[in-house]
Amino acid sequence: MTEENEPTPENKPDPVRKITKYFLIIVAILFVWYVVADRIAPWTDQARVQAYVIPIVPQVSGRVVEVNVVKDQVVEPGHVMLKIDPSDYQLAVQAAEAALELAGQEIGAGTATVTTAQAKLVEAITNLEHAKTQSARVFELEKKNVMSKAEGDKARAVVKQARAQVDSARAELDKAKQALGVQGEANPRIRAAIADLKNAQLDLSRTTILAPSKGGITNLQIEEGFYASAGVPLLTFIEFDNVWIQANMRENNIANIKLGNPVDIALDVAPGKVFKGRVSSVGFAVHSANAGEIGGLATIENKSGWLRDAQRFPVIITFEDDRAYGLRRLGGQADVLVYTGNNWIINPLGWLHIRLQSLFSYVY
Repeated sequence: MTEENEPTPENKPDPVRKITKYFLIIVAILFVWYVVADRIAPWTDQARVQAYVIPIVPQVSGRVVEVNVVKDQVVEPGHVMLKIDPSDYQLAVQAAEAALELAGQEIGAGTATVTTAQAKLVEAITNLEHAKTQSARVFELEKKNVMSKAEGDKARAVVKQARAQVDSARAELDKAKQALGVQGEANPRIRAAIADLKNAQLDLSRTTILAPSKGGITNLQIEEGFYASAGVPLLTFIEFDNVWIQANMRENNIANIKLGNPVDIALDVAPGKVFKGRVSSVGFAVHSANAGEIGGLATIENKSGWLRDAQRFPVIITFEDDRAYGLRRLGGQADVLVYTGNNWIINPLGWLHIRLQSLFSYVY
């Protein structure tokens, strides 16, 4: 006989049922956590490091005489990366300087011409006044019949000739002034010569290509002797100072995300470390491949299955942690978690979750 307190086989608890009950409880808790946390502390592993990619494009053409960088080198602002043969551009500067000096000399000669024309006009006016004075006497004597009409006609011809000389001298003065133009640096010829000189000096300065900011060199495939063509990229520059995270959040994650929300960032390149960031923008539009063109019809894509794919929108996150400097590689993967409020349950669990995710990056 069995003892009175010993459970019979029929009364023994079923271990499968017990495990199933605990499993369902855990699943229910995780489901609630998933639904609630996705709204209060949304998380995504679809996040990548982004930065400005700058093609280094020469603005002048010529043979490359110096290459002062190597692939994957970090450079400081103003670092001389490349030099193009400056010989042709130095000659252009010298020619422009000579043209400016010549323009100045021509302006000087033009000034002398104006002065001479002005003197001739004064002389012609003086001669006219003198001719008028002399002719007035002849006209009086002609009226009194003391002098003949022929003498009067001769005097009138002299006045006409003197007046014509005045008109000619005035025309020469106007012509000289127009040829001279405005005096000083406002003169069109001087301005044109100065502009040509500045352009030549600018082209000469462009033969030296400097780093625009602190960054890294990539896609370097040229050596000394390579012929650089204006407008054709020579290498690629990655800026280090302006780096951000683009996190592609599901559409139902972004309802509570606001500008300035704090963010925890786990970079795959730095397992076990979590960096601070902040939401700087939330995308409000994405490209849809199904949208019809203007004048056309929309294309409808049939989805199979019970649930459709979630649409994702970009959320831009800026770093606020200097410890991440040097670890932010363009295209690097990251996990991000956004704190949209001060929930005392969800936030600590999210804090723990993102750090566990960071630790998991040791193994993948």
